Amino acid sequence: MPTIDSFNGIKIHVYNGEHRPPHIHADYNEYEVLIEIERGIIYSGNLPNRQLKQVFDWLAGNADWALEVFYELNPELK
Repeated sequence: MPTIDSFNGIKIHVYNGEHRPPHIHADYNEYEVLIEIERGIIYSGNLPNRQLKQVFDWLAGNADWALEVFYELNPELK
């Protein structure tokens, strides 16, 4: 599970062998959330509000790069 970034105890992951829609995984302690990269909406899971806001802020500035990484690891989904 490649960690593409981490901050304030939050880890952002993108897996290979994934499924649509393109998404990131964000982990914080025992919590995990999957967020669609292009639409910026929660696909599954949850995080505490403070950490969730930080992940959405991160995604706002890194969506293009996260999508690039997703397709690099999952070229068959492009």
